[in-house]
Amino acid sequence: MSDSISSDSLPAVLGGEPAITAGIPVSQPTLPPIEEVGEKFRDIFATGMITTAKYVEQFEHEMADYLGVREAVAVSSNTTGLLLLFKCLDLKGEVILPSFTFSASGHALAWNNLKQVYVDIDLQTCVIDPDKVAAAVSSETCAIFGVHLWGNPCAADRLQEIADQHGVPLLFDAAQAVGSLYGDHKVGSLGLAEVFSLSPTKMMTSAEGGIVATDDTALAAKIRQGRNYGVDDDYDCEFVGVNARLSELHAVLGLASLNKLDGDIAKRTVLMDRYRKRLRDLPGIGFQCLTEGGRSNGVYFSIRVDEEVAPVSRDQLCSALEAENVQTRKYYVPLHWQKVYAEVGRTYSHALTATEKAASTYLTLPLFSHMTEAEVDAVCDAVARIFQHGAEIQSAL
Repeated sequence: MSDSISSDSLPAVLGGEPAITAGIPVSQPTLPPIEEVGEKFRDIFATGMITTAKYVEQFEHEMADYLGVREAVAVSSNTTGLLLLFKCLDLKGEVILPSFTFSASGHALAWNNLKQVYVDIDLQTCVIDPDKVAAAVSSETCAIFGVHLWGNPCAADRLQEIADQHGVPLLFDAAQAVGSLYGDHKVGSLGLAEVFSLSPTKMMTSAEGGIVATDDTALAAKIRQGRNYGVDDDYDCEFVGVNARLSELHAVLGLASLNKLDGDIAKRTVLMDRYRKRLRDLPGIGFQCLTEGGRSNGVYFSIRVDEEVAPVSRDQLCSALEAENVQTRKYYVPLHWQKVYAEVGRTYSHALTATEKAASTYLTLPLFSHMTEAEVDAVCDAVARIFQHGAEIQSAL
């Protein structure tokens, strides 16, 4: 993995040898042993019941118990879960949300013909700023839509107060936040409904999939109908749904992943602490702060690079780490910067100062549940070596 190259040797971007030979991915699923799921897979193959049967039902029950909610509806992805959530609520008008989020948050609104009203984030926590939400509410507001970013929960109490004051639902894109806490509550039990992702880069995975969590049993029933095209028992469609069912095979993997979720969170907490300890003294390096009362699940580890202080910019560090065989990500391209939402973005771009700063300065470093402390050290050593030769890299890139 690491060749133990000293900080005085040239970084790979300047012609030196890469610090990491095998490469370290930014994220990787930690899968259960095949023996743990094999018997259930054989059972599924023997019965021929491969979608939305007993293992999906078991997965929904166990997820609901874990999250502390009445209902957990298994769907094919976070995106389809969000699409169905907004469809089943039959909202009309404007939805307030952060622009600093993955595109699925915006797509769910666009598919439901809802107007997006972007508000700024808090630069330290990287989640939606409740004060900005309160200022943006209008007579056209039909929902407040928060995003728990990088596992850090939103200030849900304050957002709920605003939503209650104006009589609109509070919803959350919780794609990255399964296992995160806000106060004594697990993310998933906040607001009217929250939607998780179970894709390969998340804390737990069913290969692909999602969960809609809510205490509203009528809403859950409608989403279950919507995930099956919107049909009733007589195959008569009551509304326009989609095929968003989760297969039994996916549910089995999800069950195995849920069983080890808390252990994986504990492992990542140790790794994140090690990252902070190793990087905190480097000039211009900052870290995402937790929302007061929040606990992150550790799904991603992002640093902020202040180029006025650091010897290299965020983008230069990204390129230099790539040369060292360390994969990173510039999460995210804000919605108002994306081509598909350019028209919406022109209305709000001047009010999103913290969002644009975050999008230009945060860099996500490798983190996964089976990552070793030695790999964390190798990444940190590579960053330190790049900083040591920052002036040369500034000139070269």
